[in-house]
Amino acid sequence: MASFITQFLQSITPPPVVTPEHYEGLQYRWKALVFRPALLKTEVFLLLGVLFYIVWAYIGSSSNTSKAKKWLNAHLPLYQQQFSKPQRGGLISDGYSDFFNFSTGRRNVASLHTIFTFRPRHDFVQWLFQTGKTLVDLHYRPTDDIQLDFKLAPGALADNFVWAVVAKDELLSVKNNRWDLTFAGKTSEHAALPSTLTVMTEFADVTDNLLKPLGNFSLANALNDPKILPYFRSLSITDQPRERPITPIPAAEREKHIILSLSAPSGANVADTVPLITAIFQLIDNLNKIALRPETKTKLKKFREDIDKSIKEESEKEKKEEAQDAKLAAKRKAEEERIAKLSAADQKKEIEKERKRNLRKSQGKVVRK
Repeated sequence: MASFITQFLQSITPPPVVTPEHYEGLQYRWKALVFRPALLKTEVFLLLGVLFYIVWAYIGSSSNTSKAKKWLNAHLPLYQQQFSKPQRGGLISDGYSDFFNFSTGRRNVASLHTIFTFRPRHDFVQWLFQTGKTLVDLHYRPTDDIQLDFKLAPGALADNFVWAVVAKDELLSVKNNRWDLTFAGKTSEHAALPSTLTVMTEFADVTDNLLKPLGNFSLANALNDPKILPYFRSLSITDQPRERPITPIPAAEREKHIILSLSAPSGANVADTVPLITAIFQLIDNLNKIALRPETKTKLKKFREDIDKSIKEESEKEKKEEAQDAKLAAKRKAEEERIAKLSAADQKKEIEKERKRNLRKSQGKVVRK
């Protein structure tokens, strides 16, 4: 045992430092201690690399935190005006690039999640990868995203539809990342909107109702504000989840959302998006002034019934396949247990039978082809 421990300690002991007898480089001596920098070149580079990464992480995380706080502080007076609890829990961080704020306590709005998803400035490797990918993939554009997810209160919007206004250069990423926007299959420009924006809708009737003046409010006028266009990514009104559900969602459990996605303004321009968000609150309060035609409502209802039917059929098919796989697995396990109880000679016979059976099956498939 003692020899084993000795061998183990020897195996993990680093080799002794070889000090040259004649050293003519720079050295620092203090009593019995001697420091010779020329012998520690590798360690110096490693230390510099670690220090660089630590400084980069600190500056990057501080930058992201500062961006989120500045934007929220610039919009906090509006939140305080609109909500009884404008920042429940304050600004919450999830790592160094994701931040959240939760607001509640307003008519027609069950809650507002303000979600900041910034570039990973704290991680040099991730940041470098993103930067490099932009040089290879022209469609890849990492941004500092601010998303306002308004969950509408029951009764705030009577109709069920999916509709969106999207910046044209964001159209591809929006289509790939949002299942609910596949409902709004018709994409077109609109005379009331800037040429940089496009409309996604299920029916033209929905677009006409949303872009016409609703009382004293006009969404089209709000979207024509030149201050917000550099930061505007998308605005959507939806009665569907962002990801395709596994099973149909009961009507009583379905949520309706207005989702506004923005690029984070620079520090000097953080207040530029205040007018647009003010307009979203006005839009929410005017949603029940929308009057869709009866035939539009019928088509919207029929399309959702067809989607629910398709989801249900796929779910049932998947459950049947899982049940069949479980049944086959149980049968295979029972067969293996039966064979395990046999003698060695009988086991050999069973294995040979199985081999011949599989051979016949494979031959049959070849003949049928």
